[in-house]
Amino acid sequence: MNIRRKIVVLSGAGISAESGIPTFRASDGLWENHRIEDVATPEAWERNPDLVQDFYNQRRKQALSVQPNAGHLALVKLEEAFDVTVITQNVDNLHEKAGSTHVIHLHGELFKSRSTVDESLVYDIDGWEIRKGDVCEKGAQLRPHIVWFGEAVPMMDVALEATAQADILIVVGTSLNVYPAAGLAYAAPDGVPLYIVDPNTPTMHKRANVTFITEPATIGLTALAEQLLATT
Repeated sequence: MNIRRKIVVLSGAGISAESGIPTFRASDGLWENHRIEDVATPEAWERNPDLVQDFYNQRRKQALSVQPNAGHLALVKLEEAFDVTVITQNVDNLHEKAGSTHVIHLHGELFKSRSTVDESLVYDIDGWEIRKGDVCEKGAQLRPHIVWFGEAVPMMDVALEATAQADILIVVGTSLNVYPAAGLAYAAPDGVPLYIVDPNTPTMHKRANVTFITEPATIGLTALAEQLLATT
């Protein structure tokens, strides 16, 4: 029996940026002209839920207008010969739209809402809006299903478990500066090949067997996928 090797991919904002979704924060520290503290923390929600809701409604509306790029599609192509798990820091659904079948969202999902009284109650969003007065089955207001700054990352343990089983690890479109997600780059077993695809390559100090591909995802992942598929 041919056992498919496991590829784990850690993706960040860079791959979505190539589809037209702005990266998380600009050089001036703002996110779509908002301070992070005003739109992406539990305190912001308590202080001004209307602003937070509108901010994510606009991000959702924007995300509906973009399509997966060649980088996303290259990861789907790898599923022809490998067992591929994508662990993404992105909240958009571009990996799923491209056709990836196993995606772990570390920071939540833009196109889902959840209850403000029971975090186990999560719902798909039809369209792009969560409105004031949209409630869960327990009658509580729905909020974006996003992991805000200061909140726990509930999928981290799942991501660590997946990474620990990797035969090949690919990091794409991330600076590896945001923790705890950046720690996943060190969670694969020793000796597992690590490919880092990013024009601005970070320096890895604690891993061997690292290949740097200093290209954007659309170019670097396409070439890497062809290279890996040629080995099967």
